[in-house]
Amino acid sequence: MNENTSVSATAAASATPIVTAGLLVIGDEILSGRTKDKNIGYLAEYLTAIGIDLREVRLVPDIEDEIVAALDALRSRYTYVFTTGGIGPTHDDITADAVARAFGVPLDLDPRAVALLRERVGEAGLNEARLRMARIPRGAALVDNPVSKAPGFWIGNVIVMAGVPTIMQAMLDAVAPQLRTGAKVVSESVRADLREGDIGTELGDVAKAHPEVMIGSYPFADEQGRPNTNLVIRGRDPARVAAARAAVEAMLNEVRATLAGTSAS
Repeated sequence: MNENTSVSATAAASATPIVTAGLLVIGDEILSGRTKDKNIGYLAEYLTAIGIDLREVRLVPDIEDEIVAALDALRSRYTYVFTTGGIGPTHDDITADAVARAFGVPLDLDPRAVALLRERVGEAGLNEARLRMARIPRGAALVDNPVSKAPGFWIGNVIVMAGVPTIMQAMLDAVAPQLRTGAKVVSESVRADLREGDIGTELGDVAKAHPEVMIGSYPFADEQGRPNTNLVIRGRDPARVAAARAAVEAMLNEVRATLAGTSAS
């Protein structure tokens, strides 16, 4: 990469706005451990890939006051807020109620949502429980659900999705083309073949010398069961990420040489 290309890449990365998101996971079953969440990791990876930074995740119970408080905090802080869970047919599915209250709008039986449910279950199947899933805050757009028809919805910067992973993923695919996105994060991984304690100080020095990137340290057991470390360098400017990776690799070589000399002596 020549100097002009590097300057252009840096300028492009700095000119692209950063788009952020928060995730609100709703449900007593998640907090009790009865249901194991599969949505956080999926959403984080999905958003990163399209250029949206997931900055915060909150888990709250099926308590309206707590949902409203968390929602208000997140939606004032991030470009988008995604919610998962609590839009089903039972009495404790109160996400729609909480979102309507947070935005100060009525919660109506939406004829668009009713029509979708009728298509799925027929007129005879539209009982009171299923009609709860057709209650949509006034003014919200519907989020398509190709799996079971009961829609999510989008109001303001809040996107409300189901908690069932297959349905959540389908809803996310439906809204993704409409989301604003920013510069994508470039990620490089380096296997240290050293323990975290061997490189902690030196890695901190590299991080200080490259404040424009994020450097993370992740211990693991290698193929022989010995402690090892993966180092991950992340940033929006490929040139800066590459420079930080080179510095990390040079540091690792120096530490390995020092430790080898100490062992030999």
